[in-house]
Amino acid sequence: MILYWRYLIPALLLALSGLAAWFLPSALVVLAPLSLIALWDFIQTHHTLRRNYPLMARVRWIMEDLRPFFQSYIVQGDLEGRPFSHQERALVYARAKGDLDSHPMGTELDVYSDEYDWLGHSVVPREEAPESWRLDIGGKDCSKPYSSALLNISAMSFGSLSANAIEALNQGAKIGDFAHDTGEGSISRYHRKHGGDLIWELGSGYFGCRRVDGDFDPDQFAEQASDDQVKMVEIKLSQGAKPGHGGVLPGEKVTEEIAEARGVPVGKTVYSPAAHSTFSTPIELMEWIAELRDLSGGKPTGIKLCVGQPHEVMALCRPAPRGHGFGQGDD
Repeated sequence: MILYWRYLIPALLLALSGLAAWFLPSALVVLAPLSLIALWDFIQTHHTLRRNYPLMARVRWIMEDLRPFFQSYIVQGDLEGRPFSHQERALVYARAKGDLDSHPMGTELDVYSDEYDWLGHSVVPREEAPESWRLDIGGKDCSKPYSSALLNISAMSFGSLSANAIEALNQGAKIGDFAHDTGEGSISRYHRKHGGDLIWELGSGYFGCRRVDGDFDPDQFAEQASDDQVKMVEIKLSQGAKPGHGGVLPGEKVTEEIAEARGVPVGKTVYSPAAHSTFSTPIELMEWIAELRDLSGGKPTGIKLCVGQPHEVMALCRPAPRGHGFGQGDD
């Protein structure tokens, strides 16, 4: 046994020395630059992590850069991920390329969870079921109520969307007989081209009905809102994307088309205040809603808000003593 190890160990050493001689030139090509980088990391004084962990600190940063890709393609499942899962992205890619976007063997989703609703079978289904479901909006104070579809196009302004996108959305609203919300950027020529129903959204910038100083102009509003294409008016109090903040439209983005739609000077930066200047209390808001309804010729007028404080909602939903503002509340 002793003789066995006596001959085996020299043989292994000889083999390793041969491999080292064979691979040493190739190894030096890789090891030499890495050694220089490690030496530079060790002697530099600008970054503590690189000085304490030469070269390895760089490996850490590389792994941080690669982490989102590993997370998306290896760690997460097909139905996980935000804002879109791998399966949702694959569906969009397939439809964009004209490939098959449906797969056999049912669904991978948990359709028995609470977020899904079912249409149950019946042996005596209703024969008089309507072809389209609509909702009548507008009470006794509205002389021009609107029969609204249940699914409509939500607010997206011209400027954040291109002219072609606005035209496509409005033409779709026309064909599908549903409404197209203009967004805060007012009504552009592209909203009017195909004649689809419009919901005119008014933000704190009062675009399309503002004076030079940025205040609300009732005459301009009445002129725009009286158009038959405008079916309803929506006052934007707040939104989830910018809670408690106004907006800034940089001057370089204010083209002639955007300036025409919003009623602002070309090339000048425009600010949307955080709060409306036409009211400061719940009662004043309700009075302004009534004014807009009258100026529009009796069209339904409502509000859009992202709820932050419950007492603000209660102040809007019940009569409040005059002078109580949104920040004060009452018992």
